[in-house]
Amino acid sequence: MSNPHSHSRALARTAVMGALCAVLTLVSVRAGNLRITFAFLPALITSVLFGPLQGAAVALIGEFLNQLLSYGLTATTLLWLLPPAVRAVCVGVAARRLRAKGHMLEAKPVLWYTVVIASTLLTTLCNTAVIWLDSVLYGYYSFAYVFGDTALRLFTGVITAAVVGTLALPLLRFLRKQPFLQREL
Repeated sequence: MSNPHSHSRALARTAVMGALCAVLTLVSVRAGNLRITFAFLPALITSVLFGPLQGAAVALIGEFLNQLLSYGLTATTLLWLLPPAVRAVCVGVAARRLRAKGHMLEAKPVLWYTVVIASTLLTTLCNTAVIWLDSVLYGYYSFAYVFGDTALRLFTGVITAAVVGTLALPLLRFLRKQPFLQREL
């Protein structure tokens, strides 16, 4: 039988990290059209430490709060939740597979950045698909609007992934050493 306290801790952790994602959406670094946001950091850390499902839950909660506060509840709100969850699942699956072989994803820098950047590129493509679907459903489709800045968004995604991935490394090392997490990892 599983420990009910463990489930309570997981639920509380997921809620707090999801809320942190929403708050970090407001924190960004801007340089011209380049915007680097730290919103994915809690979902990334959760995915690596606790697996793809908990990471996806954090991303879903964070993006739901972001959508609700930014745009309200719309017919396409649920679609906008999917891309961040895809990224969390990709990173979480890679971390879990490597952990099953006795290794930590963050201990292999080339693989770490490859997974974080590849998952971000996939997320950007998923976001583009959601922009397209949203534009078709709401009648504002234009090829230039939907696809015109895709290259810039991919480039920004790579830069953001590199920055957030770099910030996550010392945080993961620190968290893995914490006694309160040792029994859950």
